[in-house]
Amino acid sequence: MAVRSTLDKSVTIIAVVVAAAAARLAGSVVAPLALALFVIAIVWPLQSALQSRLPALLALAVTILVTVAACVAFASLAVWGFSRVGRSLIRDAGRYQALYDTLILWLESHGLSIAGIWSEHFNVQWMLRAGQEITGRLNSTLSLGLITLVYATLGLLEIEPLRARVKGLADQDMARALLGGCATTATKCRRYMLVRTQMSALTGLFVGLFAWIAGLQFAVEWGVIAFALNYIPFIGSFVATLLPTLIAMTQFQSWQAVVLLFACLNIIQFVIGSYIEPRVSGNVLAMSPLVVLFAILFWTFLWGLLGAFIGVPIAIAVLSFCEQHPSSRWIAELLGGGPPKIHST
Repeated sequence: MAVRSTLDKSVTIIAVVVAAAAARLAGSVVAPLALALFVIAIVWPLQSALQSRLPALLALAVTILVTVAACVAFASLAVWGFSRVGRSLIRDAGRYQALYDTLILWLESHGLSIAGIWSEHFNVQWMLRAGQEITGRLNSTLSLGLITLVYATLGLLEIEPLRARVKGLADQDMARALLGGCATTATKCRRYMLVRTQMSALTGLFVGLFAWIAGLQFAVEWGVIAFALNYIPFIGSFVATLLPTLIAMTQFQSWQAVVLLFACLNIIQFVIGSYIEPRVSGNVLAMSPLVVLFAILFWTFLWGLLGAFIGVPIAIAVLSFCEQHPSSRWIAELLGGGPPKIHST
């Protein structure tokens, strides 16, 4: 039995590695599918409610139109904020280069010879080129969105027939696990997006207010950017505090003011993300912070920016399905991050 258990664990590890490699190689196909499944989980209550009053195809059309309108509105808002700030960064490139050169000279005066390598390869022009490359990659978002839309449309049409086929499986334990896992995942994903939207709005409000009180340029834009980036845990919060700090470096005259602004922005992010959000979400979305960070970094490595956004929902799905079977329930309990459960003996 011990040999069999070890063999099963080895096969599981190999399967996970192979699946991860396949997900990376087939990312252009699998990533939109994963995003479409997430979208289906979010919009299904609307589709279900409309289907009870309208023909199925008309209900589907309304659901898709509402989904597209929401996505376009969010994207337009984010592009407006980033474009306004981006033009300012490009306009002040010379001032940033002067600040950077001053920092390099200070480092070299203190015996840090590596500063010369930094000044040669990682100057402001390199940062601007990197920003332009990122902007170019974002142009592929349109094709990704279209593929996701097709997947989501077909998926919404298939939910009821697929549910009936699963219920008719000969293995009823497997049927219950599949239906229970899907239902739990969908519920938690909707809860995740609701809480994430509430916390993003709260973060954007406080960041915008603080930027306005501090006299920082583009206060409204910083609030919008913080709102948009907060949908990406950890990484988005860091970028949302780093960008205003760059603007402050050219606007304020003292480095103490810049450091204070950076610290206050991080305090806002920390209080909302680490204190308010867990109390709003409760145990429904309880996950170990280590699992959340690993999911974000792992799926970012596989699928880039989309992976950073979809990484946490994928982790939610994995843990939800692990809850459905006794042999894997310990994984959900171990990595869930909620209060420990006491099992009766």
